[in-house]
Amino acid sequence: MKKCIIIMNPESGKVKSLSSKKEFYDILRKHGYDAEIRYTKAKRDATRIVEELEDDVDLVISAGGDGTLNEVVTGNLKRNKKLVLANLPMGTTNDVANMYGYTKNYQKNLELLLNGVRKKVDVCYIDETPFVYVACLGDYIDMAYNTPRDLKKKYGKTAYILYGLRQLRNKIHRYKVKYKVDGVEHEGEYSFFFITNSSRVAGVDDIYYDVKMDDNMFEVALANPKTKADILKMLVQVTMKDVKEVPGITYYQTNNFEIEFLNKRKTSWCIDGEEYPSSSNKFTFKVEQKIKMLIPRTNVKKLFDK
Repeated sequence: MKKCIIIMNPESGKVKSLSSKKEFYDILRKHGYDAEIRYTKAKRDATRIVEELEDDVDLVISAGGDGTLNEVVTGNLKRNKKLVLANLPMGTTNDVANMYGYTKNYQKNLELLLNGVRKKVDVCYIDETPFVYVACLGDYIDMAYNTPRDLKKKYGKTAYILYGLRQLRNKIHRYKVKYKVDGVEHEGEYSFFFITNSSRVAGVDDIYYDVKMDDNMFEVALANPKTKADILKMLVQVTMKDVKEVPGITYYQTNNFEIEFLNKRKTSWCIDGEEYPSSSNKFTFKVEQKIKMLIPRTNVKKLFDK
């Protein structure tokens, strides 16, 4: 039997919906895996668990949300021998899982990943910290990591909206920045910053129509809405067409992006749904490594070149 370790976040929204662990194990055994569940108890537990796993593990499944997946990937990158990873969505938003074609049924999802294909996936970095699919900064983005957990458990994705309504600000903060794309210098003033390796962010599908997970590139979108009305208008347009075609958004595809904030930031970067606290005003983004992931076949042709 092959060896499978499941890193499970007991605080994720759907973990308690597991109707039968026996059924869960039965599916894995049917596919030739002897499985063991290891629960996280605190932040960065998943990173530590994966980093300390034996080299004979054939598959590591991240059972949680996008933040748990980030920790599992981070732990894998710290290893000398990298392990094959997979994502079993159990969180609230699950942007990565939805992009890959998972459903809302965990049993079907487990079958999808176990019948999937191994692919090499780009890993992006902000300075020396890896992220799986998004690094973003701007007003209201702190909803991703500041929305109370009990609110998310009770209301699911609606919790973010409820928390956001409480945080409504009269003024949209704007930032003067200098930045480099592939060594070429630019300047501008923007309110929101998105560096992504994903076609889905914050529950919105197909933000980009041509994203590839293995092209050694990431997408940069710099947005300059001045009012809340501008934000709403921009959000509506994003749901209707490619980000590159939305007025007020500056777009780049690159693997070398540097940015310096010339005035004080009011919020932290958010990476994969978690806060990235930093006192620095300068940040470098790059594609540093690839990892092997077991991916459902649903959207493979759309998302991968190789």
